[in-house]
Amino acid sequence: MLKALSVRNYVLIDSLEIDFPEGLIIITGQTGAGKSIILGALSLLMGAKADAEAIAGGAETCSVEAEFETVGDPELLSLLEENDLGEGGSLILRRVVSRSGRSRAFVNDCPVNLPLLTAISSRLVDIHSQHQNLLLADRRFQLSALDLYAGDGELLESCSKAHSDLVGLRSELSEVSGRLASLNAERDYNEAVFHRLDGASLRDGELEELEAEQERLANAEDIKENLCALEQFFSPGDDMPSPDAGLRNCVQILSRLSRFLPETGPLQERLASARIEVADIAGEISTLNSHFDVSMDRLQAVEERLSTLYGLLKTYSCRTVAELIALKDKYSEALFDSDSLELRKEALEKEVAAAAARLDGVSAKLHAARQRAAGPFSEAVMDSLRFLELERAVFSVDFSEVPAGPSGTDSVRFLFSADGRAPAELSKCASGGELSRIMLSLKAMMARYTEMPTLFFDEIDSGVSGSAADRMGSMICDMGRHMQVFAITHLPQVAAKGDAHYLVSKSGDAAGRTVSSITRLDAEGRVMEVARMLSGTVVTDAAVANARALLEP
Repeated sequence: MLKALSVRNYVLIDSLEIDFPEGLIIITGQTGAGKSIILGALSLLMGAKADAEAIAGGAETCSVEAEFETVGDPELLSLLEENDLGEGGSLILRRVVSRSGRSRAFVNDCPVNLPLLTAISSRLVDIHSQHQNLLLADRRFQLSALDLYAGDGELLESCSKAHSDLVGLRSELSEVSGRLASLNAERDYNEAVFHRLDGASLRDGELEELEAEQERLANAEDIKENLCALEQFFSPGDDMPSPDAGLRNCVQILSRLSRFLPETGPLQERLASARIEVADIAGEISTLNSHFDVSMDRLQAVEERLSTLYGLLKTYSCRTVAELIALKDKYSEALFDSDSLELRKEALEKEVAAAAARLDGVSAKLHAARQRAAGPFSEAVMDSLRFLELERAVFSVDFSEVPAGPSGTDSVRFLFSADGRAPAELSKCASGGELSRIMLSLKAMMARYTEMPTLFFDEIDSGVSGSAADRMGSMICDMGRHMQVFAITHLPQVAAKGDAHYLVSKSGDAAGRTVSSITRLDAEGRVMEVARMLSGTVVTDAAVANARALLEP
C-alpha cells in the first residue's frame, strides 16, 4: 500500500507531504483544483515520460517520492533481490526531473534505470486514468482480463517462451539458408577454382627456384663452354704444362732458394697452400662440368611450369605462389562451410518443426483454459453489471483464431448488450456510463486476481449518476476492504463511501502564484465537502442534511 507521498516543485505543487491509510481513500476538489496533477506526479514513479515543463516556475528540478509498504509478492521480492535493493517491507521510490528533461530514478536511495523503476512500481500500484476506458476496445486488454480470470499465467509464460524459441530458431534458419543459398550460387565456380589450384600442386618458393633454373638452362651453352675452358686450363694437353705442374716447379725452386735466402721460406709455404687450393678448385670445376647437362627438354618443362604459375597469378590477381595457396585454402573452406551449413540447415529444420509443435501444443492448452473460463468470466461480469443497475445486460466473449504468437492463437472480442438483445462488439455499442461500469467490473475482478496492493481510479464513475453511482461507490468500497483504493470523483454518492477523504484545493501564495494543496478532511469537513458536491457553490442546509445522511455508516 501507498503510505506516504512527497512532491516538490511539480506544476502547481510547491511542497507536499502527506500520509495515507488503508482502505478506500476519496480525493475530491473543484474542477481545475489539481487532482490530476497529483495523479500525474505519481505517474512519474510509474515510468511516465519526464517533461521539463512540469517543473514549477523558478525551480531547477522537481521530485516525487513515495513510500510503499510491500506485501509478499514473489515477483517484486525477486526484482528487489536480483538488483540488491532490499528485501521488501518499506520501499521508497523517488524520481527527480531536471530542466534539461533528463530524470534520475532511485529505489531505497539506490540509483536505478527507468525500466527497473517501472517494473517495480507496476507491482505496487495500478493507475486507472480517465482515458483508460478506451482500453475496452483493445483486444490485448480484453485477452489479458480473461487470462487473469482463467489463472493461466504459467501457460502464458510457457507459450511466450515457446514462441520466443521458435522465432529465434526461424531467424537462425533464415540466416543459415541465406548463407547457404549464396554459397550454393557460387559453388560451381568455387569448385572449379579450388580444383584448378589444387591440381597445380602449388609449393611456396617454387616460382623463385624455377626462375633461377630457367635462367641457367637458357644460358646452358655459354655455361658449358666456359666450364670446359676452365677445365681445359687446369688440365691442358701434353704440349702445355698444367697450372699444378707450374706451381709445383715454383715450390721446388723456392725450396732451393731458402737455403741461401731464408725469407723465401714463407713464400714457399704460401705457394704450396695455393697449389692445394688451385687443385681443389680444378676438381670442383671438373665436377660441375661433368654434371652440367644442356637439356632442352628440361628447359621446355621449366618454361611450361613457369607459364602455368604466371597464368594462375594473373588470373587470380596474386603476386606470389603463397597467395595462390591461401586462395586455394579459402575456396576449400567455402566448400566445407557449404557442406556443414547443409547439415546445420537440416538440423534447424527439425528443431523449428519441434518448436512449432511445442507452440501449437501449449497454444491448444491455453485455448482450452480460456474456453473453460469464458463462461464463468462472462457471468461474473454480468453479475457486477446487474449490481450496477444494468439488469438486462448481456456480456460474452467471442473467440477467433490468429497466427500463433506469444499469447497463443486466440483473439477475443468482448460482446455487450445493455437491453438483453443479441450482443455486439462492446466498443461499438456501449455508452460512456456503461463503459465506466464495465471497466469498474473488470478492474475489480483483475485487482482481485493480480493481488495488486494499491489501485488508483481517476473518475471511473464518469457518465454515471443517481443510484447507479451509489452502487459504484459500494463496489469500490468493497474493493477497499481487501486493498488500498484511491478514487478521484465528482460524485457525492461515491465520496461518501470512503474510509478517508482528501480535498485538493487551489490558493494564492505570498508571491501571487497559484498553488495546489491537499488536506485530509475531518468528519465535519467531509460533511461540508459532500454538501458542496451535492449543491454546488452555495451550500444549503438541505445539502448539509443530505450529506450527513449519505455519510452515516
